[in-house]
Amino acid sequence: MGTVVALDFETSDRWADSACALGLTRIENGVIVGELYRLIRPPRSRVYFTEIHGLTWDMLKDEPTFAELWPQFSAFMQGAELLVAHNASFDRRVLCGSCSFYGLTPPCLPFACTVKGARRGLGLAHNRLNDVCAHLGIELEHHHAMSDARAAAKIYLHLRSIGLSDADMMLK
Repeated sequence: MGTVVALDFETSDRWADSACALGLTRIENGVIVGELYRLIRPPRSRVYFTEIHGLTWDMLKDEPTFAELWPQFSAFMQGAELLVAHNASFDRRVLCGSCSFYGLTPPCLPFACTVKGARRGLGLAHNRLNDVCAHLGIELEHHHAMSDARAAAKIYLHLRSIGLSDADMMLK
């Protein structure tokens, strides 16, 4: 196993460019070696999902934009061979949408999805992040981007330890 970065976005509205928080967890050779968490000023001032993630415009309005934070984010992902997320299609959509909004080039990396992996490897009735974490005994502050990214990294490592491959979890 090489270098993998797990990520989790929180968004302020339904648009793909509305990232308002990002958590990143870096795995090197099967070990978590670093984390990065940032609040992000979204492109619009209306925050629709406060009841989910607890973030408000007052908390976000003075934060850097995604474009201003991109050098830090891309440096953290440098050398990664794979990006991982729980429900990775959502996080891939937000990453690409935020990059597109600001004219940035998203990383050309494959995405693995721990929801897909959990469905294949755990046999649970529900594969939501909180359900998988409860099953595996992983601490979670659900909908906090850093906690969710850390949880996705730990789930990924568990799934790999029970024999699932990256190909078993790959998004198309």
